[in-house]
Amino acid sequence: MSRRAADEAPHRDAAGAGGHSLKADWAAPADVKADFGNASILRDGRVVFNIAGNKYRLVVWINYPYRVVYIRFIGTHAQYDHIDAQTI
Repeated sequence: MSRRAADEAPHRDAAGAGGHSLKADWAAPADVKADFGNASILRDGRVVFNIAGNKYRLVVWINYPYRVVYIRFIGTHAQYDHIDAQTI
């Protein structure tokens, strides 16, 4: 995302959180918890992270054997309340 697009984004305060890449070598949910103790581990590889001081939630699906993380949702807590994190 360009800096200008980030400045115009509806959630500008979260833009910095998405501007970084993360190299993760997570082979199991316990590895995620070791790096992010506040992460919520769901079934079937789903994980929920609180970002930007708990203003937003990030839902991912992790393919542990291949160590690939797929972003499934980013939004406010209010928006999160309207989704099913397990199926999105």
